[in-house]
Amino acid sequence: MKNVIPASNLTVRPKAPKKEELELKFSDKAMKELSALLKHYPNKKAAILPTLWLAQREYGGTLSADAMAEVAFHLDRSYAEIEGVATFYSLYNTKHAVGKHLIEVCTCLTCQVCDGFNILKYLCAKLDIKPGETTSDGLFTVHPVECLNACDRAPVLQVGDEYLGPVDTLFIDELIRKLKETPDSTVVKYADEVVQVHLRDVEKA
Repeated sequence: MKNVIPASNLTVRPKAPKKEELELKFSDKAMKELSALLKHYPNKKAAILPTLWLAQREYGGTLSADAMAEVAFHLDRSYAEIEGVATFYSLYNTKHAVGKHLIEVCTCLTCQVCDGFNILKYLCAKLDIKPGETTSDGLFTVHPVECLNACDRAPVLQVGDEYLGPVDTLFIDELIRKLKETPDSTVVKYADEVVQVHLRDVEKA
């Protein structure tokens, strides 16, 4: 029973992963950015959210178990704590690996009334996948999501940092064509943009 942590002893926490247990993937650039971010916060725990965005970028748009373990290592936190934070927020891609382009379709009330479900159905049929799936070529993932807070543009989609709407089937056709011709991952680009916003805040402080 030595490994049991009493619930009453809240100061005892599981330890962070050890370096030898991991295959670290953060680039030199990422490590410099992490160092800058850590100077902005009172302790490493407070930097969990921006570091998760950094990991999502470095790991190709998905927070895999390895990505979360690396965050735990760099911040000296337990894996369970990092996973608990990451899986709480829907903006972190933890459930499965996403494609090069993640298309999120709002299915909340206003978008429903404005044909949002038919847009979702058309998009999935066009890509030959079901909601939540990724195309076989790894280019597209489609997620139905809750309110994107852009009811004035219903039905609305989110791709990277862009809200697109109101959309119809012709718009969907053109969007897919454009994304196929886009060389960089909009998922990775979005994660990097969030990191850069945090870094700008650090510079201003």
